[in-house]
Amino acid sequence: MIERDRQNSVTLHTATSKRWQIAPELSQSQYTPFRGMNRVLATILFQRGLTDHAAAMRFLAGETELADPFKMRGVNEAISRIRRAIRTGELIVVYGDFDADGVTSTALLVTALRAVGANVKQYIPHRVDEGYGLNFEALAKIAAFGAKLVITVDCGIRSIEEVEYGVDQCKLDMIVTDHHTVGADIPDRALAVINPKQPGCKYGEDMLAGVGIAYRLADALFRATKNSRGNVQPPFPVEDLLDLVAIGTVADLAPLDRLENRAMVNGGLRLMRENPRLGIKALLAVSGTDPSKVDAGTIGFRIGPRINAAGRLASASDAYKLLTATTEAEAALLAAELNTLNVRRQELTADMQAYAARLVGDPRSVPLIFAASAEFQPGIVGLVAGRLTEEFYRPAVIVHRGEIESHGSCRSIEGFNITEALDDCAELLIRHGGHAQAAGFTVHNDNLAAFHERLLAIAGERIHFGPGGIERTVKIDAEVHLGDLTLDLVEELKRLEPTGNSNPSPLLGTRGLTIRRRGTVGADGAHLKLWLADREREFEAIGFRMGALCDDLPEQVNVAYQLDLNEYNGQKRLQLVLQDVQPAS
Repeated sequence: MIERDRQNSVTLHTATSKRWQIAPELSQSQYTPFRGMNRVLATILFQRGLTDHAAAMRFLAGETELADPFKMRGVNEAISRIRRAIRTGELIVVYGDFDADGVTSTALLVTALRAVGANVKQYIPHRVDEGYGLNFEALAKIAAFGAKLVITVDCGIRSIEEVEYGVDQCKLDMIVTDHHTVGADIPDRALAVINPKQPGCKYGEDMLAGVGIAYRLADALFRATKNSRGNVQPPFPVEDLLDLVAIGTVADLAPLDRLENRAMVNGGLRLMRENPRLGIKALLAVSGTDPSKVDAGTIGFRIGPRINAAGRLASASDAYKLLTATTEAEAALLAAELNTLNVRRQELTADMQAYAARLVGDPRSVPLIFAASAEFQPGIVGLVAGRLTEEFYRPAVIVHRGEIESHGSCRSIEGFNITEALDDCAELLIRHGGHAQAAGFTVHNDNLAAFHERLLAIAGERIHFGPGGIERTVKIDAEVHLGDLTLDLVEELKRLEPTGNSNPSPLLGTRGLTIRRRGTVGADGAHLKLWLADREREFEAIGFRMGALCDDLPEQVNVAYQLDLNEYNGQKRLQLVLQDVQPAS
C-alpha cells in the first residue's frame, strides 16, 4: 500500500516491517536556489536541511575555519599547567582508551607534546584487565613512576571518584578531555575539564570526537608556544596531525554533517592520500588499498577495524606503536599483526553473534536483546551487539560475565537513547557512559538480573511496536530511473563526501525493475548478485549479506541502493550496492 505523509513523501509498507520514506521531488521554487546543480544532488542537499545555495556550497566545499580553541572551556587552564610542566621537566602521562578514537587521540597528543619539548609517556588501559576509562590501580601506578600531570583523552568525564582519588591519594594534577555525554556531575576536582558538551562551554561545536578535542588542545598548545617564543615555530604545523583526527573521527562515528568535523576529516584524507605516515601507509598496504583512493569508507571499513582489532583481542598499545612507528620495518611488522588480529576478530564476531542469538531464543520476541555469558570475548561484545541490532533492529546488550563483575556493551536504534536508559539504571551499575546509539557499562553480578529486567521494561515503554514488530524506516534520498544513472551523477554525488554518520552515502530508490538474472557470490553464497533492468537499461547489483533472499525474490522488485563505480582493467562501470530489496507492488 502506498501512502503520503504530511511532508508529501511516499511511503511503502511491506510485510518486512520496513517502511520506505522517499523524498519528494523538489518543486521549481525549491530548486531555484540550486539552479545549475544536478537535480538529484540538489534534492539530497534540500532533504538534509541545506535549503539555500550559500549553506549548500559551504557544506560541499567541506572546508571551514575552525573556532578559536581557547574558546573551549578549560583550555586556558590546561595550557597554563602543561607549559609549566614543560618548563620544569615534569613527567606528563596521556591516559587514553583502547578504541580507534582513544588510540589516535593518545598518539596525537603525545606527538604534539613531544614536539614542544614535553617529557611525556602514554598509558592505554587493557580492555580485559582494566576496562574502559580511568581506574584507581592505573593512577597509583602512574604516580609511582613519577608523573605529576595526567591528561585523559577520550575518557574521564564520568570518572568522578577516580579523579578525586588521583588528586587526593596520588597527588596528581588531572586534566580531563573527553567528548562523551556529560552526566549529572563533572569531575570538578580536575584542574581542567575540556568537553564542549559541558555546561558553560562557548566553543560552538559540541560533536567533535575525542581525537578532535585532543587536536584542538594541541592547536592551542602550538599557538601558545609560538606566542611565547617569538619567531620560534614548533617543528611541524599542527595540521600534520589531521590524519589521526580523520581516523578517530570517522571510526568513532562522529557526525559528518558538522562543518568542523568535515573540514578536519577532509584535511586528514588529503594527508593520507599524498603523504601517509609510515603506520598508515603499512595499514593501507596490508588491506590492499591504493593510498590515492583513500576516503572515509577506507577508514570505516579498512583502517578503523584493524586499529580496533588490537584493543579488542590483544593490546591497544600495538596500534599506538603502529601510528607512531619511525621505521618502515617496524610499521610493516605491526600492520601485519593487526591484519591477522582483524581476521580473527571477524571470525569470532560471527561465531558469537550466532551464540548470542541462540541464548536469547527468538530475538524478535523481545524489545531489547540481552545476552550475558562468560563465553563472550570482552573485546568483541560491542561488535556482536552492533550486528544483532543491525539484523533484528532493536537495541542489543551483550555482556561478558566475570567472576564478580561483568562488562557489557550496548548498541541502539534511532529514537532509543541507550545512554539515557543506562542513566535510569544507574543505581544498579558500577559505572557507565557513552552516546545515544552506543554505550558501555560495568555491573556487579548480584545486580545483573535486576538490570536486565529494568532495561527490558524501559525498552518496552519507549519503543513503538507495529503489527510487524519494530518498524524500520529506510530513507530514500531520491527516487530515480535507471536512465538517470551516469558517470557524471557519480561524480556529482562524490561532492557529499566525506560521508558517514549523519551524512550517509546517498540512498537512491528505483521501483518496478525486472530481475533478468540472479545468483549468489562469496563464501557460502553470502552475497546476492542481481542483474536489474527496465525497458531501456540493465545494471549489475550486489547485496552484501543478502544471499538468503536469492530464491525468494519475485521477478519484479523495488530496490534501494548506493551508486558505486567499479573500476577493473581500466574500465569504469556503474554498480548498484543494494541496501534493501522488496517486492514491487
